[in-house]
Amino acid sequence: MPPATLATWTVALAGFALASLAVGQTQQVYRYVDADGHVIYSDRPPPPGAKDVQPKRLGANFIESDVMSLEVQQVTERFPVTLYTFDCGDVCQNAEGFLNKRGVPYSTIDVAQPEGNAKLKALTGEQAVPVLQVGDKMLSKGFSELRWSAMLDEAGYPKTPGYRKVQAAKPADIKAVAPLTQTAPTASQRGGDYPK
Repeated sequence: MPPATLATWTVALAGFALASLAVGQTQQVYRYVDADGHVIYSDRPPPPGAKDVQPKRLGANFIESDVMSLEVQQVTERFPVTLYTFDCGDVCQNAEGFLNKRGVPYSTIDVAQPEGNAKLKALTGEQAVPVLQVGDKMLSKGFSELRWSAMLDEAGYPKTPGYRKVQAAKPADIKAVAPLTQTAPTASQRGGDYPK
């Protein structure tokens, strides 16, 4: 490829890439032929001597992705999880924590609200929380990690959460910590002379 053509393509691709980086908004890009006959793509208006000027609008450039795996999406459609709860202290917090740790998508019904209380009463005949409903047939009153795990396993929910993107800490959020001094453990601390 002649150097002039390679340079033209490089400039065109660079202009297109820069224009594509405007995520979430429409970007104005110009295509024109310069005085030397090269086709140029730019986000700046063309010079006065440019020929065949074509303003173009580029939309957002993004890839849609879903946080849930296909397996979780399918089981959630068949067996949606509903947690009946309110601010009842450690028991309700542990119940929510269990579902979050396992990575189960769930909806919460607040029984402190009249509508939520009526739904719980119609479902269980009682007003005790937390209550876990998996699909329309499985129900567990009270928090029991063992029972809840069995229900979620039976429905087909994965035992471990899927990949979660963790937001990186900003430099301003990181605090200086004094370095730890490490000492070698003694044989009794190691549990004998065998490595563990």
